[in-house]
Amino acid sequence: MTVAFIAKVRGAHFPGGLPKACSFRGITARVVCSLRDDLRMRHLLFSVMVLVGLTAGCVESKDTRGGAPSAASQPESSRLDALFSHPSPDSIPGGQRGEQIRLGYELVVHTQQFAAPYVGNRLTCANCHLDAGLDPNSASYVGLSRAYPEYRARSGKVVTLADRINECFERNLNGKAIPQDSHKLQAIVAYIEWLSKDVPTRSRMAWRGIPALSSSKPPDPVNGANVFAARCAFCHGADGQGTMAAPPVWGAQSYSLGSEMARVSVAASFIKSNMPRTRGWALSDQEAYDVAAYINSQPRPDVAGRASDWPKGEKPADVPH
Repeated sequence: MTVAFIAKVRGAHFPGGLPKACSFRGITARVVCSLRDDLRMRHLLFSVMVLVGLTAGCVESKDTRGGAPSAASQPESSRLDALFSHPSPDSIPGGQRGEQIRLGYELVVHTQQFAAPYVGNRLTCANCHLDAGLDPNSASYVGLSRAYPEYRARSGKVVTLADRINECFERNLNGKAIPQDSHKLQAIVAYIEWLSKDVPTRSRMAWRGIPALSSSKPPDPVNGANVFAARCAFCHGADGQGTMAAPPVWGAQSYSLGSEMARVSVAASFIKSNMPRTRGWALSDQEAYDVAAYINSQPRPDVAGRASDWPKGEKPADVPH
C-alpha cells in the first residue's frame, strides 16, 4: 500500500508545480498513523517485507555466483527496448583505436579492395549490410556487438562476433575465414563495437536482422521472373550477373548455397525492406516472395561443410538441401 501511495503522488499532475516538502511530510504522517491504528495491517506489511527480503536475498546470491546475466540468458520480458542510434563520425577516437575503426569501415564498404585474399566473389559486406551497416532494415551492425557471444543454431554452438564475421566471408562472400589474429578481422570487430557503443548492454534491439515477412501462399518463381525483369534487371542485369550499380544475385560471383540469403524467406524479407534500392517497401509481400524464389532457383556456388549445418535438428524448412 505504501508503494502504491508513493507511486500515485509521484505520478500526479500539479498545475502549480511540485508540492513543498512539508506537505509530503504531513501526508506521510497521516498514512503512518493510519497504519499504526490497524494491527492486522502491520502484521500483513511485516510478512510482505520478510518475504520480499528473502526473495531479494536469493536473487542476489544467484547473481553473485553466476555473474551478470548475458543477453541470451536474461528473460526477454525483463530486457529494455533500445532506441536505434549510431554514433557520429566525429566521435571516432584518436590514435590506434581510431585508425582500427576507420580500417573496419573500409573493409566493410570496399571489401574487394581491402580484403581481397578472403573474398571469392564480387560481393562486399555492404551489399547486404547497407550503408556500411547503418541501415536498420538490412541487418544493421548497430548494437550487434552487444549480442555476442551467442548461440547459433546453424553451427550448433556459441560463437563470437569474430566467428560470425568469418561465417559471412565463407558463405556470403564465398571466400575463406580471416585469421583470428589478423588486424583486419580485429578492425571489423572494432568498427562494429564502435557502432554499438551507445546501445545499452542486454537491451532488446527491435531492428536486429531484417524485418520479418510471411507469405500467405507458396511463392511463384514464374511471376518472380516477370517482376525481376520489370523491377530488378535494370540494376542487377537481365542475367542476374550485376552491373556497375548493383551486385550479382546468382551465379558464380554471387552468394553461396550456405548463405542466409539463399533461404527464400530471408531473401524475400530483404527485398521487401530494401529493394528497389532507396525505394524499399515498393513491392507487395507476395511479389517479394516471388522474386526471392526466382532468384534462389538460379545456380550458385556451394560451400564446404554445409552438410554439417543444423547439427541439433533445428533447420528451417526453406534451407536449400
